[in-house]
Amino acid sequence: MSSRRSAAAQRKPAAKPVQPKRPAKPPAASPTQSGDLSNAALQLAAQVERSLAAGETDALSEEALQVLMAAACNLYSAQVEAGRQHLPLKPLGVPPTAVMSTASGILRAANLAVFELGMWQSWTGR
Repeated sequence: MSSRRSAAAQRKPAAKPVQPKRPAKPPAASPTQSGDLSNAALQLAAQVERSLAAGETDALSEEALQVLMAAACNLYSAQVEAGRQHLPLKPLGVPPTAVMSTASGILRAANLAVFELGMWQSWTGR
């Protein structure tokens, strides 16, 4: 029977998380295109909030919500990597329960655990 120490010594070190390959950067959007996209996003957000206020939780299909969340995650990550220092949400703009539910769902969708998030935060300082 092996001891815990020898079993731990035989384990392989944890592999570093594999970063998905990002597609080649598209040409930079002109300020007009960027503004148009931002305005469209603000209008969509306002429509979703109005639907939620009316009790409609199916304002977006499951697929539309997933694609939108993925795009928002990828854009925020790209901005952070580019040196931007803003938060992904306005402080106190979303109830804590909604943040926790969303964060938990995102971690599950990416097959990650809170422990792995904590380790990544300690490694990167983010």
